Amino acid sequence: MKLRTLAAGLVPLLVLTAACGGGGSEKTTSASGKELDRVTLTLNWYPYGEHAPFYYGKKQGVYEKHGIDLQIQAGQGSQKTVQATGAGQTDFGWADTPALLAGVGQGIPVKSLGVFLQITPASVQFFTEKNIKTPADLKGKLIAGTAGDALSKTFPAFLQKNGMKESDVRVQNTDPAGKIAAVMSGQVDALLGYASDQGPTMQDKAGKPVSYLRFSELGLNFYSNGLIAGERMLQSDPDLAKRMVTATSEAWAAAERSPQQAVDSMQGASEQLPPAKVLTDQFNTTLTLLRTDATQGKAPGVNTEADWQETIDVFAQAGVIPDPKPPADYWDAGAAMKG
Repeated sequence: MKLRTLAAGLVPLLVLTAACGGGGSEKTTSASGKELDRVTLTLNWYPYGEHAPFYYGKKQGVYEKHGIDLQIQAGQGSQKTVQATGAGQTDFGWADTPALLAGVGQGIPVKSLGVFLQITPASVQFFTEKNIKTPADLKGKLIAGTAGDALSKTFPAFLQKNGMKESDVRVQNTDPAGKIAAVMSGQVDALLGYASDQGPTMQDKAGKPVSYLRFSELGLNFYSNGLIAGERMLQSDPDLAKRMVTATSEAWAAAERSPQQAVDSMQGASEQLPPAKVLTDQFNTTLTLLRTDATQGKAPGVNTEADWQETIDVFAQAGVIPDPKPPADYWDAGAAMKG
C-alpha cells in the first residue's frame, strides 16, 4: 500500500538508527537531546477534523514526553490500514472497529489498543430541504452506499430496528469518493456516511444545511475508530505500545479541552485538508462520540468488555464476522487504557 507521509516534525530531529516497522523502532533525538522512538501512525484516510488530537498532541509535545517521535501518514481506508498494521508496514494504525473485526476474522495479526470513538458516527445524510425527519421518511428514497463497507452492512439492521424492511429503501452502490457528488447533483436523495466526516464537507460545498438520521440515536450503536497495533509490535515492544496508548489518550484529552487550538494545529497537514470551518465542524461532532454510558467520566480510549461484546454482536448479526470471538481476541486490554 502506498502511503503518503504527512505532518513534518515540529522539533528538529536527528535520525540515529533505522529498523523495520513493527519489529523494533527507529531511534531519533529531540533538540533537547532526549532519545525518542520514531513511530509511524497510519490514519484511516487523508487527514480531516477527527484527526486533530494527533497533530495537537505532536505540537504540544505530548508524544515527545512519552519518548515518541510521531510520524503521521495518510491512509486509504480502514481496511487497508488494518492490513498494513498487521503486516508491520506501519507501527500503529487508526481504523474503524468493523474493519478490525473483519481483519482478525481473516487471520490478520492485529489488535485494538482502545476505541476512542465509542459512539458510531454512522448516519443517513441529506439536505435539510428534503424534509426527512424519521427513518419512515426514507421509504422509496434512493441512497448512496458503498457495497461491503460497515455502513452498508449495518444499514439493514438500522432499518429493522426502526420498523422497516430493506426493500423499503433503494441503495445505489457508489464509490466512497463519489457519494457527496451524487447527493449534490440530485442523483440520490441521501448517502450513508459519518456525521463527523462527509456531512460538514457536503454542507460547505453546497452552501445549504445538511441533516442526519444517526444510527446511535435510533437504536443501533457500535464502536467506531480506534488505535490498533500488529501482534508483532505488541510482542516485540509492549512498552512502546503502552506509551503510545497513554500519549494518545492524553493528546485526545488535551484536544477535548482546547478544540479550536487542536483544529488549528492541523494547518498544513495535507494538500487535501478540508477548509478550516469544515475541520471545526468535523471535530466538534467527533467530540460527541468519545464515550458510552459505561465510560462517562473516563479518559479517552478507556473501553469496557461489555461495550466490545455489544459491537461484536452487532457485526456478527450483520454477517461481517461469521465466526465471532470473545473481546480478548480483538482487544488487547493489557496494553489499553485502564478505567
